[in-house]
Amino acid sequence: MLSVELHAHSSLSYDGRDPVEDLLERAATVGLDALAVTDHDEIDASLDAAAKAADYGLVGIPGMEISSSAGHVLALGIEELVPAGLSFRETLDRIHDQGGVAVVPHPFQESRHGVLDNISKAELTAADAIEVYNSRLFTGRANRQAERFARTHEMPMTAGSDAHISEMVGQAITNVGTDERSVGAILDGVVAGETTVEGRRTPWHISFQQFAGGVKRRVAASVRNLLE
Repeated sequence: MLSVELHAHSSLSYDGRDPVEDLLERAATVGLDALAVTDHDEIDASLDAAAKAADYGLVGIPGMEISSSAGHVLALGIEELVPAGLSFRETLDRIHDQGGVAVVPHPFQESRHGVLDNISKAELTAADAIEVYNSRLFTGRANRQAERFARTHEMPMTAGSDAHISEMVGQAITNVGTDERSVGAILDGVVAGETTVEGRRTPWHISFQQFAGGVKRRVAASVRNLLE
């Protein structure tokens, strides 16, 4: 089994704080085997992290978190940016066109752009996997709903810390049933459902700090754009 962080954000995300080197160092420190940096509608930092991962003894999985018109979708194993604003199905098609894997994070949480506010449950099954444990949920109810859905529809399950600061990398992990340390083997294992998940909830005060810091950075970026 390989322990993998499939949902983490760098400073390239509008609400992320740390450079990829900090995320990679943290992943190595807590004993992970692989890390996917999944920035909001950005891919450059993830490609950088994937290129540097071997220096930290890790497998680097390139990817991003796409803001589809229905909500957020994780794209894993892609090398080119998928634009925001496409329909849910078109977003999945663009991911699959690159040979990537589409995972739907926090699908039952409307306040964090979960897709089920805008698509049917039948449409959700077109994804390759469902994130059933996200560390940044306050009550755990949405995680339980996601897990029940995945089990009912026999969909592969993943977990992710949704870390926006390096200290939270590895808070939730996906254990993938392979000994081959490669992006392809890991993603094949995910699609095949050869996964187990484990995680701990992000402490509420850290979630609040991440949210507040993200708002601050987003406002600052908007001001810079206006001045340019």
